[in-house]
Amino acid sequence: MTHRLTLDQARRIAVRAQLLDADRPGDVVEVAEQLGAVKIDPTATIAPCEHTVLWSRIGWSYESGQLIKAVEMDRLLFEYDGAFRPASLLPLMLPAMRGWPRRESSRQWLEANAGFRADVVARLRAEGPLLASQIPDTAQVSRAPDGWSGSNQVPHMLDFLMRQGVVAISGRESRHRIWDLAERVYPRDLPEYDEDEAARLLDERRLQAAGIAKQKSPWTPVGEAGEPATIEGMRTKWRVDPDAVAALDEDDGGRVAFLNPYDGMLFDRPRLRDVFEFEYVLEQFKPKPQRRYGFFAHPILLGDRFVGMLDAEVDREREVLRVNAVHEFLPLEPEEDEMVRAELDELGEWLGVSVVDAR
Repeated sequence: MTHRLTLDQARRIAVRAQLLDADRPGDVVEVAEQLGAVKIDPTATIAPCEHTVLWSRIGWSYESGQLIKAVEMDRLLFEYDGAFRPASLLPLMLPAMRGWPRRESSRQWLEANAGFRADVVARLRAEGPLLASQIPDTAQVSRAPDGWSGSNQVPHMLDFLMRQGVVAISGRESRHRIWDLAERVYPRDLPEYDEDEAARLLDERRLQAAGIAKQKSPWTPVGEAGEPATIEGMRTKWRVDPDAVAALDEDDGGRVAFLNPYDGMLFDRPRLRDVFEFEYVLEQFKPKPQRRYGFFAHPILLGDRFVGMLDAEVDREREVLRVNAVHEFLPLEPEEDEMVRAELDELGEWLGVSVVDAR
């Protein structure tokens, strides 16, 4: 069966899948289970990405301590490859992790540093949990600096061992990761899957988080998950979550959401363009004269439409959220403008600062 969707229906499916409709989730774990990943990024013109992503879903009741508890105490989430993920995904990821790396240059580096690898594992077994800075660099062969890390080879080895499922991040000290053996961090007695079955289930989870995705999208690879769909006016073949289609009749209304530039809703740029008619460009790395909306402007979602960009920043010394601009793609209706202002007030209250309109 091929589902024939209108553009409005496709948008509603995507918005609801990302928990950005009016029916807010109740807690951090519920958000992570649905989204599959909560991106970690320290850029904090308003708040770090992981906290903005969770606030934009949960709302005023979200506190950063809830995330720390879920990760470090309850172990319901785990950190992997720059994101917090639900523990339910771990058994689906382990088969591919055990076969990592597939790139020849990475395999050669690991083989050349067999002694270094053993040193790191032994140090963690004897003394862990540890910061990377507390582990000696005994590498026999070094990787060239890549612009993100220096000459110290310990972070490279820890990253490789994490991808193999040998070590894991047990928590953080400020923004610094604390490492330990995976067997002491990850839950025990996880279900076992072969690589093909795990890959199929991961496709289903990616489609669950997206709601709808192009059948052959490199941005949101979903394989044959879900069911085929078409969207009015498009020739592209899509895959859609049948549960999301079944929920289309449940109209719970829309709301305003300010999305961190690294929010998963924004990741699939071609889908944003085709379904939401939104050409999103992150201006963080552009020279200032070339920026149109601001260094780290947050896209504004109103219902199922992107209506503008919020250029705002927190000034902790003055305890204010300074709103530099609300760039409207089209003039907002008075009621829409009021909704955006109300959400700004909610944001300021959550941050514990006053909102100052500097426009």
